[in-house]
Amino acid sequence: MTRQASSPYGLYLVIDPDHAAGDVIQTALDAFDNGVTCVQVRWKTATDRQFVELARAIHECSRPRGIPMIVNDRLDIALVVGAEGVHLGVDDVPVQYVRRIGGTEFLIGYSPESDCEISGAEVAGASYLGIGPVYGTATKLDAGPALGKNEFARRRMLTELPVVAIGGITAGNAAETMAAGADGVAVASAILGSADPAAATSQLRQALPARP
Repeated sequence: MTRQASSPYGLYLVIDPDHAAGDVIQTALDAFDNGVTCVQVRWKTATDRQFVELARAIHECSRPRGIPMIVNDRLDIALVVGAEGVHLGVDDVPVQYVRRIGGTEFLIGYSPESDCEISGAEVAGASYLGIGPVYGTATKLDAGPALGKNEFARRRMLTELPVVAIGGITAGNAAETMAAGADGVAVASAILGSADPAAATSQLRQALPARP
């Protein structure tokens, strides 16, 4: 299988204030300056206004650094704040409709739950896939049972799109996850729950193999 060229998803931070140990903006800044390459904003318990204000604040930090910001689920909020993309699940607006609205440069992440959804995502217009949970996770209660690295590797081989591994990723297992075929790893608690987000980000970055 021919893989696409290196993507911006290498170290992908999922910002969620409900799981942050400290100030979420400062945590984002520490992460951005120590190796994060992409950020997703997720806040399930927020009002729309709170979500917009947080996404705008994060974007003001990420955009000057050339770090794409993805909004979880909410295409409307992504468009309002000028985000680089949106991440969708199987129950969200279908990828093909979002592609029509967002245009060719808009990043569309997609979390498939079946082999069929994986193989059809590229035709629908997805930019990358989030596959997981690879390991157990406490930051997404509806994530389902852990796949394990062997099942992740099998699913990864069903697509030529970039694939971001998510769910229970730490500095201790990031390298083996990448070896299983991931183009990047998405983390939340490994950075958000750390007393030193800058150091935690650096450790994760160092655990990842160098990419051309």
